[in-house]
Amino acid sequence: MTPDLFDEGSARLQAHQFRRVQQSASGDREASYGHVLQAGELDLTHGRILYLEDVNVSFDGFKAINNLSLDIAPGELRCIIGPNGAGKTTMMDIITGKTRPDSGQVFFGSTIDLLRHNEPEIAQLGIGRKFQKPTVFEHLTVWENLELALATAKHVKASMFFKLSGLQQDHLCEVLETIRLSQDLTRMAGLLSHGQKQWLEIGMLLMQDPKLLLLDEPVAGMTDQETERTAELFLSLKGKHSLMVVEHDMGFIRSIADMVTVLCDGAVLAQGSFDQVQADERVIDVYLGR
Repeated sequence: MTPDLFDEGSARLQAHQFRRVQQSASGDREASYGHVLQAGELDLTHGRILYLEDVNVSFDGFKAINNLSLDIAPGELRCIIGPNGAGKTTMMDIITGKTRPDSGQVFFGSTIDLLRHNEPEIAQLGIGRKFQKPTVFEHLTVWENLELALATAKHVKASMFFKLSGLQQDHLCEVLETIRLSQDLTRMAGLLSHGQKQWLEIGMLLMQDPKLLLLDEPVAGMTDQETERTAELFLSLKGKHSLMVVEHDMGFIRSIADMVTVLCDGAVLAQGSFDQVQADERVIDVYLGR
């Protein structure tokens, strides 16, 4: 064997071994080798931050999710609509690790198999979820709520001696500006309006620098003015974060949506712009009405 052939064979063997290590860490899904990912960086080579394929879930014989396939691009604001029982909440439960599907694939970026992780791990990977009812610490100030939400060590010793760094203070002030609560930073969270509590909880998620935000009926119970400001908030987050918004308020959906996915019976019924899905006869029949 010539030296050239020996070197070529050695290089191929090393590449094969490297590929096997990468696939083992990512659930046998090949990553991109065009560049080296930095610590905490998500592999978005294939242009999708979230990818579900042929996902199925049954509860006591009831098919809650039925061969659901869905994908979302980085920085996208995707709206999910559909009748009650369509599988919207169950889908979010699967993405966040609360519910395990019977079959199918769920990937975060190109390489992270979410089905191999539990709820706390998925949150640490960069997926934040907001439920319909706001959950803030009402006896703490707005500032203290955001400070508490920082992604830092929470054991007793670390908490006793914790002090915000300059960068952390800047980040906190930036989030306050984003959620428009700068004038309320010393106010007790329990004294905020319903809409302000919703914004504060979104701010608490933003303190953890999530890559993907799942938002379940965020404007339910809001005034018209609060709903309008929430639309402005979500549009300001688009591009910086990926958002999946489940909502029944069609006026709100129209004001923020680029792409709307309609779920029915645990599967995608229709997808497209707001005007496209609004005009779809199947969507009119099962959800929007005439």
